[in-house]
Amino acid sequence: MAERKWTLLHGRLRRRVQELQLRSYDEYLAVLDGSKDEVARFIDLVTTNETSFFRTARVWQYLTDDFFPGWYRSNPGKTMTIWSAAASTGEEAYSLAMTAEEFRLKHRDFTYRIMATDIAQGVLDVGAAGIYRGRNAEGLKHSRQDMLEKYFECRDNAYRASSLLRGNITFRQHNLYQTLVAANRFDLVLLRNVLIYFDETGQEAVVDAVRRSMAPNSVLIIGESESLHRIRSGFAFQQPLIYRNAVPST
Repeated sequence: MAERKWTLLHGRLRRRVQELQLRSYDEYLAVLDGSKDEVARFIDLVTTNETSFFRTARVWQYLTDDFFPGWYRSNPGKTMTIWSAAASTGEEAYSLAMTAEEFRLKHRDFTYRIMATDIAQGVLDVGAAGIYRGRNAEGLKHSRQDMLEKYFECRDNAYRASSLLRGNITFRQHNLYQTLVAANRFDLVLLRNVLIYFDETGQEAVVDAVRRSMAPNSVLIIGESESLHRIRSGFAFQQPLIYRNAVPST
């Protein structure tokens, strides 16, 4: 973990230790050793889950104008496989599904599958339910009203993603240090605003594990404050935020 994140982590853990009326972190470690529920609580506690629909407009412009058309031309009859890594509560995954559905309106034989993963089970449960309210729902309402009306149902001041979207997304718990085992290697991976939480050694380990789950010549998209230029990654720079897998998967 990057050094600047330790202060935030320390504050969150200190509050939890106090809630449990423990005297030290060693005592808390003993609790973790004996309680799966507390391990789940710990993971939720120390992970950051900030996300929104269609975050970073140029990413979605690239997917719509370049990636989807190019992949479709080069892979006739195949199903596009997409991975939303560190998916949090699912806004990114549903944004991907909406983008794919809009593409399918023009190409009826196009098919896709999305894997959405996170280490925290609590946020995955939110994503699988596909129900949004508050700030993120309002953000989609103001920025992409057309998408909201087409792909969500409004009930009791909340918006639920349609069964069409939910049916194409699988939510699954996953540790980014491990290679994700799936039926097919991924054509597109979004690993955004994750690497900033790791030092360079950790970044290399995560990126290597992610790359091993990707198809040859596939595309990786990272966050605005991130770059791969300081680490050994196996990816070739394509344009800001966007990299292509330059090493055949093994």
